[in-house]
Amino acid sequence: MEHSINEAIVLEEVAQIRRNNPFMGGKKLYHCLQGQLCSWGIKMGRDKFFGLLSQQGLLVKKRRKYVSTTDSYHRFHTYKNQLKGMELTSAHQGWVGDITYVRVDSSFMYLFLLTDAFSRKIVGWHLSDSLAIEGALSALKKAIKQCPEVEGLIHHSDRGIQYCSNAYTTLLKKHKIRISMTEENHCYENAKAERVNGILKGEYGLDSTFNRTNIHAAVQQAIKSYNTERPHWGLKLATPQMIHSAA
Repeated sequence: MEHSINEAIVLEEVAQIRRNNPFMGGKKLYHCLQGQLCSWGIKMGRDKFFGLLSQQGLLVKKRRKYVSTTDSYHRFHTYKNQLKGMELTSAHQGWVGDITYVRVDSSFMYLFLLTDAFSRKIVGWHLSDSLAIEGALSALKKAIKQCPEVEGLIHHSDRGIQYCSNAYTTLLKKHKIRISMTEENHCYENAKAERVNGILKGEYGLDSTFNRTNIHAAVQQAIKSYNTERPHWGLKLATPQMIHSAA
């Protein structure tokens, strides 16, 4: 009887976490639950925990890959990769930028993102009807506003027209932010930014089809949950907000 009660408690806690983190994997779920379960006197090893998830059909399946939104064939000046080989030691030293699409009714909207390269926290974002430069500028202004000191910070992106445009690079230079871009055909040089896109879609449901009444709330909730609740292996299972706040 006690065994069944303990499993029910574990499943309820899993459901609670997945309300805001619907595709969080088993290893991270186990990490998040350990302290709480121990305080309740519930002992459950990782194998048993995974067995319970499997039995209940709660293991996460791999999600499909996504298309690119990058147009790198343009007349604007491009810049060297200044993040390559650099070891970041704290938040507010570098940002990585990228754009992804979200299905809305029978068309798309575009999500512009800037992520702190060290803490992995999304520090600026904007949801737009188009790929026009205004969306990128809006996300950049939000990132600048939250940063205590931007002078000397590195802004890294792909060679998309939004990031190379005169309006965007002028704003970066105005705040003395260093400009860094991927080298030609080296898309892996912006892997951190692309990884965040994949997490928002694969773990927070932004690969679904939305309508205009719920899309903004869905994006806002996904980013909030990603920043404040999702542990990262690269952060020793801390959340982005925890690492960002410590800077």
